[in-house]
Amino acid sequence: MNKSPRYIQIRDFINEKISTNVWAPGTKIPTEIELTRQFAVSRMTVNKAIRDLVTAGLLERAPRLGTFVCSRKVDSPLSDIRNIADEIRQRGKVYSSRILTQAIVRADNDIAMRLGVKIDTCVYFSEIIHMEDDTALQMELRWVNPEFAPDYIKQDFKQATPNEYLTKNCPLSSIEHTVEAVLPAAHIQKQLQLNSHTPCLLLNRRTWSRENLISVALLYHPGDKYKLSLTAQV
Repeated sequence: MNKSPRYIQIRDFINEKISTNVWAPGTKIPTEIELTRQFAVSRMTVNKAIRDLVTAGLLERAPRLGTFVCSRKVDSPLSDIRNIADEIRQRGKVYSSRILTQAIVRADNDIAMRLGVKIDTCVYFSEIIHMEDDTALQMELRWVNPEFAPDYIKQDFKQATPNEYLTKNCPLSSIEHTVEAVLPAAHIQKQLQLNSHTPCLLLNRRTWSRENLISVALLYHPGDKYKLSLTAQV
């Protein structure tokens, strides 16, 4: 017989439904009144169990709609650069990509400043959607200095990601990261299959090889699917 407090029993019951995927992300769980009847306890007891799971990030409350299982967020480190294809495969998922743009463009004022070249300099540009099990997980916009990666524009990025190619041919010496929450432009929302109210985590990244500034990337991640973390020793 389970002698743990009733709210813990309810919490464990809900947690098991989530962990075994009986209640998948986005599922609306039974109401507090329904759980009160099921477990023959007070509503306060049920509320405490649900509140613990909300705090743990497993459930989320939607006013007037109910309580739902949270989407599981992918955790990616900020302290280094990992190939997104490898990250996805290590989670046991299937990686794929859609190449939207691969072209030579002229650097405008913003890109020229970021990439350390003169305005109107010809640079390489790629725009790629990275997919996990056919779900868009990241939109990558990248500008590359052709002086240091002359064959970038010729690559088949269905076979190897830009990260994989640049890491191999321009060994990384330093990186610069900034992260911000944004509501993306309409065309980015469309590519990432987002509604107009879903924010993105935008990772601004610049990479150097030796003393050379190689690339500038804007990496958009759906805010409801992705989180970025940093572990540092002090």
